[in-house]
Amino acid sequence: MQMMKAAVFTGPGHIVLDEKPVPDVGPLDALMRVTTTTICGTDVHILKGEYPVERGLIIGHEPVGVIEKLGSSVKGYREGQRVIAGAITPSGWSNACLCGTCSQDGAGTTHGWKPMGGWRFGNTIDGCQAEYVLVPDAMANLAPIPDELTDEQVLMCPDIMSTGIGGAESAGIRIGDSVAVFAQGPIGLCATAGAKLCGASLVIAVDRLPERLRISKLMGADHVIDASKTDPVEEILRLTGGRGVDASIEALGTQQTFEACLRVLRPGGTLSSLGVYSSDLKIPLGAFAAGLGDHRIITTLCPGGKERMRRLMSLIETRRVGLEALVTHRFALDDIEAAYELFSHQRDGVLKVAITP
Repeated sequence: MQMMKAAVFTGPGHIVLDEKPVPDVGPLDALMRVTTTTICGTDVHILKGEYPVERGLIIGHEPVGVIEKLGSSVKGYREGQRVIAGAITPSGWSNACLCGTCSQDGAGTTHGWKPMGGWRFGNTIDGCQAEYVLVPDAMANLAPIPDELTDEQVLMCPDIMSTGIGGAESAGIRIGDSVAVFAQGPIGLCATAGAKLCGASLVIAVDRLPERLRISKLMGADHVIDASKTDPVEEILRLTGGRGVDASIEALGTQQTFEACLRVLRPGGTLSSLGVYSSDLKIPLGAFAAGLGDHRIITTLCPGGKERMRRLMSLIETRRVGLEALVTHRFALDDIEAAYELFSHQRDGVLKVAITP
């Protein structure tokens, strides 16, 4: 039995480098040799025991790599081809997919609602912080990488870029809109870029870290607000002449930022929520206009599938957006535990780490 190195969840507080068997390939699957992957904030929730997964599971859901082996029924691909797969891996034939919500493929089951919809890698099946990962429903999920793009250029596509831009798309941003993005971590930075791509003429980025605010300007922010020095709600209302923004994007997952997003909306505006919340949210009566403000609150789970990945890579290929600045640290898979220690404690200005098996 061929073995491989992998980052394995062994219990709260412990993701360790271990050995596991290389997966067998079913008829519709593909085995990907991982060349680059990364750590997500959701992985840290797993590490801390805040999101439940089975012990012994390989973690990670952002794979870039090369097709090592194809299932017997997989057509249209070749072994040795460079590919990515989204963090969400829809089947293409489920009720959710046929209803147009591919990200929720697997969410509705006979046992009730499954958190995080169609997220399987590192959640319900082994993930990609390993030398190899098995990609289910390969023909729906493998997206070839253009030859001129590097691994790091496309590393954000499977999750961070898809989620952030998805939050802007869900907000229905139109040409000339004003948008506020609360929190400029990797997803918030991609939401800032997405708001600009969707046509917003005023994008306001909010964070407490000067370096993240600096990068937000590279992503398209017109104004930045240091929330450690200025009340962002007051400043956003000032910048919009008291009108409020057409859309606000919440990218942190806290009551404070969610409420601030609601308070800066114009009547009839949209709050697009990207945060993963660990407790119940409360909606303040005044900010919600007692339910009479024609507000819209919408959530987004990272869109996946090969067509989504193709579209995101085309943005990078045509230089409509560049996310290389988000990769701040690099580790070998052998040093995955050190990478988690750095990333989970947000030390040394880390945004995203590149992991190479």
